[in-house]
Amino acid sequence: MTQRRIAPFLFAGILGLGMVLGFHVRDVASGNSDYENLRKIEEAYNYVTQSYVERTDSAQLAEDAIEGMLAGLDPHSVYISAEEMRSVRESFDASFEGIGIYYELLEGPGDRDTLAVLMPIAGGPSEEAGLQPGDRILLIDDTTAIGFTPDLVQRYLKGPSGTEVTVQVERPGYDERLEYTITRDRIPLNTIVTAYMTDEQTGYIKLQRFARTSHAEFVDAVRQLRAQGMTRLILDLRGNAGGLLEQAWRISDEFLPAGQMVVYTDSRHAGNNREYRATGEGTVENDPVIVIVDENAASASEIVAGALQDHDRALIVGRRTFGKGLVQQQFPLSDGAVLQMTVSRYFTPVGRLIQTPYEAGADDEGYYEAKREVRDLMEGTFPTSGLVDVSAYAEGVPDSLKFETDSGRIVFGGGGILPDYLVQLDTLNAALRTVIGRRLDDSFARAYLEDLGPSFRQQWEGREGEFLRQYEVEGEAFEAFLAHVASRDIEVVATRPSQEPQSPVFVRSEAQASRADIEVRIKAFMARRMFGVDAFYPIVGGIDETLTEAMRLWDAAADLAMAQ
Repeated sequence: MTQRRIAPFLFAGILGLGMVLGFHVRDVASGNSDYENLRKIEEAYNYVTQSYVERTDSAQLAEDAIEGMLAGLDPHSVYISAEEMRSVRESFDASFEGIGIYYELLEGPGDRDTLAVLMPIAGGPSEEAGLQPGDRILLIDDTTAIGFTPDLVQRYLKGPSGTEVTVQVERPGYDERLEYTITRDRIPLNTIVTAYMTDEQTGYIKLQRFARTSHAEFVDAVRQLRAQGMTRLILDLRGNAGGLLEQAWRISDEFLPAGQMVVYTDSRHAGNNREYRATGEGTVENDPVIVIVDENAASASEIVAGALQDHDRALIVGRRTFGKGLVQQQFPLSDGAVLQMTVSRYFTPVGRLIQTPYEAGADDEGYYEAKREVRDLMEGTFPTSGLVDVSAYAEGVPDSLKFETDSGRIVFGGGGILPDYLVQLDTLNAALRTVIGRRLDDSFARAYLEDLGPSFRQQWEGREGEFLRQYEVEGEAFEAFLAHVASRDIEVVATRPSQEPQSPVFVRSEAQASRADIEVRIKAFMARRMFGVDAFYPIVGGIDETLTEAMRLWDAAADLAMAQ
């Protein structure tokens, strides 16, 4: 049986005040019917293991049976194996033990991919040991790293704090291999990927997920932006699939006065009915705020966006969110695996159910089709491009989907959070879609930096701000980029063929039309490799249509802040 996957929201929606494993489970044999059902499962298991024509894997049979029980429930009730749980805990603990690098696997002949250092994590053991961006790790202790898979990378480089690992690397500009002995340590996994000033008064924070450190990271980011002159804030939750409810509550609390509802849950079990309210004394209770969301913002992200919208505390901009309003609790199994099961639903302060409709037992396609139907029902009459003031279309929405905020503004239910201002998906030409989808901008940036040599990095070392303001991808680089595209088994042609091609093509005229955006993206990936991820977002922000539209809405956001 294939385990159901509602990617990327499988592990991202674990909502609860803790990840404490040790919940009380009701005796499954408390009634005759329960006992008979359990006995039937045991009988079937014994028949299969003892009488099937081929030898069976008893552990896999048990897992298949568990997954079968969950298959008829909602899409987010799932079985998580013990091995998967280790990764889940790392994600929500916001740390792991290892050498501390961002890495990539560079394509090689056959299965001989090369492990390359994208960037040592700042302050981590690899940075202290001397590893640099662009280093290619060839040997880990006595084992070749050529042809490693991601699983093998994790197995050989991660390990308990205090243990040592020796790596041999090939570095551009050096004839001989370099050797480093690195002492593993606990490595933080920041959930805020960037925080910077977009102009003299606007702070921008991008929160990637809600883990144990998210609230503390948020408060620290606000403090640093305040020191740089921030008087208004953009909180970017696009792509944030959720995480811990406690962190969503605490971050929402930073915006809301004491006593206001953040979220509440409802269940057939009274013990799972809870209210989460603001405590007051937040760090951003009075500033104008814009929250940016998209179709991949889910769960905890929707709690924050919904609470701030219902209380007129922030302007919500972007696209309707995913619509995951089911609260999961983890029930431990004896081998370290867990059943992650839905125990309640959560609602925004004015009573909107965030979960979009679904049919119990539906497969992935059926689940997403239900979401598309909700969007079509409400947004089918909206303009298909540009900025849309959703309030202008309220008359065409059924009354059952209309709710009033604290000030009487109309907001909408039906699943997910529908923004106050909708920014439709960017209309990208085929060439730019190919660049982004195949990460040609990133792979070219790596190759281009290697061609420029170590002297280029040395030229800009310690000059991140100047690079962001002054550096431009030179004219001949675009021709080199087209050659790079051709080297990736994509045919570069002058114009689009009249008939649909059988193999990938890259149309020069379409690329030329998007040349400015492509060059900005190349520069951004170069900056990321030279200075880290913080240098990436300020550059791509300049061609981010949703961010650009949001920056035009500060008057409306200020009106909400003034009304508090």
